[in-house]
Amino acid sequence: MTESNPSSDTEYRSFAEFYPFYLSQHANTVCRRLHFVGSLLVLAIVAFCLVTGNFLWLLAVPVVGYGFAWLGHFGFEKNKPATFTYPIYSLQGDWVMFFQMLNGKIKF
Repeated sequence: MTESNPSSDTEYRSFAEFYPFYLSQHANTVCRRLHFVGSLLVLAIVAFCLVTGNFLWLLAVPVVGYGFAWLGHFGFEKNKPATFTYPIYSLQGDWVMFFQMLNGKIKF
């Protein structure tokens, strides 16, 4: 694939190369919003665990985070989540997109 038409088959050597592809996989507003909600709930669970000392709730973090994201991809975006091919870059992308949505750089 060329750089102008990235795909999940492209071998990305850096997050900077990967992120435009990541964003292209989140064009659907509902998908982005589900990612945002999932990430926000992950932060809430982590905060709850820190405040209460009940760290068993950390087991819910991947279920909540990935659950909302995958619902967005399979139900609305109709694509395969990038986390299956690029798990680290995808996790980075989740948080960069979350904060860019939070600060208004990406449409919520």
